[in-house]
Amino acid sequence: MSDTSRMASVGALLGDPARANILNALMDGRALTAKELAYAAHVSAPTASGHLARLTDASLLTVESQGRHRYFRLASPLVGQMLESVMAVAGPAPRRTAWRGGDALRTARTCYDHLAGRLGVALADSLTAAGHVTLSGDGGEVTDRGHAFLAEFGAEPPGGKRVFCRPCLDWSERRPHIAGRVGAALASRCLQLGWIAPQRDSRAVSITAAGSLGFAERFGIDLMD
Repeated sequence: MSDTSRMASVGALLGDPARANILNALMDGRALTAKELAYAAHVSAPTASGHLARLTDASLLTVESQGRHRYFRLASPLVGQMLESVMAVAGPAPRRTAWRGGDALRTARTCYDHLAGRLGVALADSLTAAGHVTLSGDGGEVTDRGHAFLAEFGAEPPGGKRVFCRPCLDWSERRPHIAGRVGAALASRCLQLGWIAPQRDSRAVSITAAGSLGFAERFGIDLMD
């Protein structure tokens, strides 16, 4: 199959509302059952099963069996990046249209395993302004000062084959936040510190009182406006 044929095939998979809802439900990196994804997609269990099979065959999802249950998740961070980029191109919903999550999703959310929304973009701005990270159109790099800062903050990313640092176009802010191992380490550390807290059944995360103080003192970020 040619590159254009594969692109068209993936585009067709994303073009179905039920499959789009399934993929969106997995954007926070969790693994969910077919039943949970059927609920998220607003379809019956048999219909969801067919959609999940197509997404798995296309290597957009992976499936793991545990006891009687099968759990589905995004196949890789690259899939999450693709979905975030598609949402950025599609643009935010018109203000007159209600959409799940509201301002909470725009303020702070997860994009696979890193932070997005106003918070994610503000972190990227803070780190680049301080000379800790440099971002280009298709890549990113942590400076020597940045490695020292991340280590002191407790967010030095571990080794691995995954992309180390890259920009990810934020769909609501239309500007980049930080993805890759660096972005994941930052999100994990903020969660560990209690600066953010997951919201139930949503990709949105709440910024706690400790987080408001911590983000202001460490990164100069104030999202109260």
